[in-house]
Amino acid sequence: MNLFIGNLNPETNVTNLRPLFAEFGEVVSAKIIYDNATGMSRCFGFVEMADKFHAMDAIDNLDCTYFEGNIISVKEAKANNSKGSPAGNRPFKPRNPRPRTGGDYNNNRGEVNANRIDYNSRGDYNNNRY
Repeated sequence: MNLFIGNLNPETNVTNLRPLFAEFGEVVSAKIIYDNATGMSRCFGFVEMADKFHAMDAIDNLDCTYFEGNIISVKEAKANNSKGSPAGNRPFKPRNPRPRTGGDYNNNRGEVNANRIDYNSRGDYNNNRY
């Protein structure tokens, strides 16, 4: 099970993080995320544990605890489904341009709105269309 660890101290490294979670079970991998431009820690990381029940035990015992100067948050990591999608988690939906022919502002299907007020040549209006 993959765990998300947030609010890490910028000085925290994987060698310090791994033993913290190893108390609760086998740690498959541990990773801290670094900024590509600056090379500095982004203050969060991931720990993958072999057993789901050990991971849940680690969440219960380590979430909101003090570690290397910060109160860390430990949660189950969510899958990243936004790869390849320009709109984040929403599926890409191309626009469907529809020809606008006739009609009024409320009805773009070429139909006439029967509730429209007609004006005659004298400037008076006639609400009775029949």
